[in-house]
Amino acid sequence: MPATVNPSLVELRHLNFGYGERPVLHAVSMHIPRGKVTALIGPMSGGKSTTLSLMGGQNRAWSGQMLFDGQDLGPMDQQQLYAVRRRMGMLFQFGALFADMSVFENVAFPLREHTDLSESLIRDIVLMKLNAVGLRNARDLMPSEVSGGMAKRIGIARAIAMDPELVMYDEPFSGLDPISLRVVARLIRQLNDAMGLTSIFASHELTETLGIADHVIILDQGKVAFQGTVAEVRASTDPLVFQYVNERPDGPVRFHYPAVPIEQDFGIADPAALHH
Repeated sequence: MPATVNPSLVELRHLNFGYGERPVLHAVSMHIPRGKVTALIGPMSGGKSTTLSLMGGQNRAWSGQMLFDGQDLGPMDQQQLYAVRRRMGMLFQFGALFADMSVFENVAFPLREHTDLSESLIRDIVLMKLNAVGLRNARDLMPSEVSGGMAKRIGIARAIAMDPELVMYDEPFSGLDPISLRVVARLIRQLNDAMGLTSIFASHELTETLGIADHVIILDQGKVAFQGTVAEVRASTDPLVFQYVNERPDGPVRFHYPAVPIEQDFGIADPAALHH
């Protein structure tokens, strides 16, 4: 009888993490459904990029568990972690292309770095991945010759070059015009479904994000404020979730930075005097 497949490819269990002595994530528990597109959203400095770095093994938790396909990354040695990372792809902010390499060489880089494939096979794979993002004929261009939207798509081609199981996207929509943003969003959805991937992306853009996501996680101040479907997040009456999803300027996330009363700052005994 076949073994039961865990419905979650990635799980965080009561995970705590920070930089130096500054805590960032507090007892975070979340799951990334296998085969789905998960959106990681929330106010600035909520811990989204940090969460992606933990999933990719760039950082290790202070406590708790960071599980990939049931395996805890925390106790792994470098060789074990290296093997797990080969099953992941990552799109960094702004594409993060190597400036001195052509588009072709950028996409070929992980294949040359991590496999012993022949150059003819590498060529075929690179052209297929570039074709998947609509840029096969841009193979000989340099990063300085492509637009921001093209750079993101080239970064996606590089992220899927090794046919990963999990692809992580850090702010894939930042800096894009509306057309390029729609193209990249559609690519994330189409590639996930066509290649049988599991995808997670951190974003601040809500319209396209909620349009392509199956699963939504909202992080606020290093804690999970919400986890569920798009329909559930839209229907939520939680004050923070409602404020964020409906893009309200004030609410639990305050417009004013915490401060002493204004009359105290100005030495005014009668607060009513401020209105005259």
